[in-house]
Amino acid sequence: MGLSRSFVLLVCAACLLDVPTVTAQSLRGSARSLDRQNLQAEQHDFTFLRDPSQLRRFVRADLLVSLDGNRNYRLKDVSFPYARPEVRLFVERLSDQYRRACGEQLVVTSLSRPRSHQPRNASPRSVHPTGMALDLRRSRRTDCRQWLEQVLLSLEGRRVLEATAERHPPHFHIAIFPSAYSSYVERLQSRSRSTPSMYTVRRHDTLWKIARRHGTTPRALRRVNHLSSTMIHPGQELKLFVE
Repeated sequence: MGLSRSFVLLVCAACLLDVPTVTAQSLRGSARSLDRQNLQAEQHDFTFLRDPSQLRRFVRADLLVSLDGNRNYRLKDVSFPYARPEVRLFVERLSDQYRRACGEQLVVTSLSRPRSHQPRNASPRSVHPTGMALDLRRSRRTDCRQWLEQVLLSLEGRRVLEATAERHPPHFHIAIFPSAYSSYVERLQSRSRSTPSMYTVRRHDTLWKIARRHGTTPRALRRVNHLSSTMIHPGQELKLFVE
């Protein structure tokens, strides 16, 4: 791939996510990075899941949601395809941009991972057991790898995540900061919202499912509709802002 196209991809990374170019940071990881990840888990009162049975209870309670893959991303050897809702939002947004920029799918290699299933080389302070972290395979293509690194560095500069480039095997470990990331997405969406439309809640709907379907967040729906909780019922009319 020529230099000009590589340059376009790097510029596109900042344009798509509306983030500045960051050069002073790195993806090397550090004890301070782990400190920030664990502080976020503590501030969100996240549980470090012990085993698969506890993880399944969190899934049934909608505290963890499934990631099923689509044309933009796929899961590879993921034992537990569940994560916090904000992680799925991150994957779906990033993978759409990644595929448009690079022409290949984003590959997710790990999501929620209870402590009983942590690999031997995992840090004892890993936040994978909370469901707020994911691993992404590093592309063999230099241009795609640089695109993703630039985006991760930029988002890290926004303090909405922590990212580390791991070597064995080559992948990116990413911890999403749920509240900060949700607020960031809402700010992006607020710049391009049009006239609100209405949605009638159907049976088995949840606020998260509706938000995902319409490209927004549960918190944004609660704010727009003046909801005091996430409880909704069939037949209820919700106001939506469609991008």
